[in-house]
Amino acid sequence: MAKKNQNENITPKNPIIVQSMDDVMRSSMMPYAEHVILERALPRVEDGLKPVQRRILYTMMELGLSPDKPHRKSARIVGDCLGKYHPHGDSSVYDAMVRMAQDFNMRIPLVDGHGNFGSMDGDPAAAMRYTEARMTEAAMRMLRDLEKDTVKFSLNFDDTLKEPDLLPGCFPNLLVNGSNGIAVGLTTSVPPHNPTEAIDAVIAKIKNPEISLDDLMKILPCPDFPVGGYLLNTAEIRTAYETGRGKLINRAKTHFEPLKNGKTNIVITEFPYQVNKAAALEKVLALVQQKSKSVFAGISDIRDESDRTGVRAVIEVKKDFDPQKVLNALFKYSDLQKTVSVIMVAIADGKPKLLGLSDVLDYYIKHRENVVTRRSRYELDAAERRAHVLQGLIIALLNIDEVIALIRASKSPKAAKQGLMERFDLTAVQADAILDLRLQRLTNLEQLEIEREFDRLCKEIKRLKSILESKSKLDKLIIDELMEVRELLASPRRTKLIDAVQPNDDETEEKAAAEPAFVMFLPDNKL
Repeated sequence: MAKKNQNENITPKNPIIVQSMDDVMRSSMMPYAEHVILERALPRVEDGLKPVQRRILYTMMELGLSPDKPHRKSARIVGDCLGKYHPHGDSSVYDAMVRMAQDFNMRIPLVDGHGNFGSMDGDPAAAMRYTEARMTEAAMRMLRDLEKDTVKFSLNFDDTLKEPDLLPGCFPNLLVNGSNGIAVGLTTSVPPHNPTEAIDAVIAKIKNPEISLDDLMKILPCPDFPVGGYLLNTAEIRTAYETGRGKLINRAKTHFEPLKNGKTNIVITEFPYQVNKAAALEKVLALVQQKSKSVFAGISDIRDESDRTGVRAVIEVKKDFDPQKVLNALFKYSDLQKTVSVIMVAIADGKPKLLGLSDVLDYYIKHRENVVTRRSRYELDAAERRAHVLQGLIIALLNIDEVIALIRASKSPKAAKQGLMERFDLTAVQADAILDLRLQRLTNLEQLEIEREFDRLCKEIKRLKSILESKSKLDKLIIDELMEVRELLASPRRTKLIDAVQPNDDETEEKAAAEPAFVMFLPDNKL
């Protein structure tokens, strides 16, 4: 008899599920894409920070690393941030912290680094066990009033701690420091701006919500890169501010130094934004060695003379060549002139959006209105609670003999509390405060101090209520606080706007230098 196949009647526990590729991609890829977009790569429009940057600053605040405190080892900061809020690898946290400390990447650094934090030549920062850091004053202004219920907090990755969804941000950090990031199917590239001009633009927008883009650009004409350089004044600047997309042309700052031997030095003192200085000079050397353009034959030497006093790179031009034509060729074929892409994408209303300049200002102003309103409510509640307690103390001090007699006659603290509440029409909070009153506060001087504090609180309560009830007073307070930060972060413009004159091929081509030649005449005037 044939043996029965044991597998004939077996029914699979998990039958095959038939799904279209669209459904599979949507259910598998979309959650990952949303996580990368919202939680990793793109900044919030309100505070201009990516999650890792926000978590680093919040961690440093918890560690008490204010500008007046000593620096702390970077490894400690990275470890705390990694373990509490950002479990995505120590390199991602440290790299983000290093960038926030680099004055050639950030217009206003948020981290004060101590040690080797990299250079314009592409040198990496030292290992985190060697470097130290603390917050800058600008970072403190980003975190200011965080403890006053100004922003929403959410649980961290393991639901054991809470972290802020965004920071109060006393200045428009997205505009001031810019941002770069690549998400799934999205990229952002917001250039940095001058802090004084950015704050002035916010104030102008508050005073006149309908202000035109042209009027805004009179206040905020163009980006201001931390390394300086020149920016060509093209129509693309307005396009970038209007649509959120554009291409700007950033040029190195140069000047000529004639030498006694007839040669001329092209001296570069400022490179374009995010250009590796060493790599840029190596590219110039490669152009000379390749001899692709005759004009580059006029370069006799390339030197980097940068030191602690500043950037200085020298390109020596032979005496038979026009240094201006050599420089024009370098602008065209090397990194001394670079196109800066502007893609102003940020998280707004819970999703990525392409924003123009006016949109960025509107979102920031709305954020500050929410922050100041929530802070005012918090301070009003605290002031009213304190005034309520002081009111009870004043009643007790005005009737101190009767209060003491009532307390001495009571059998227990509970009975004394109940007696005070019934006799003087007090609340439980006021009665507890009276029972906790120290004897030294019964002196005339202390009584006067309590009355003065109560009067101050009454005025403060009136002021806070007027802010919450009046849009104009709210706007004035926001402007006053912006002006305070403006004074703190005041910085002259580093990037100069110049007329857009692009070198053409004729200007970049140099005729070959004259060389000795022999001409032989034959009979009948033939050569």
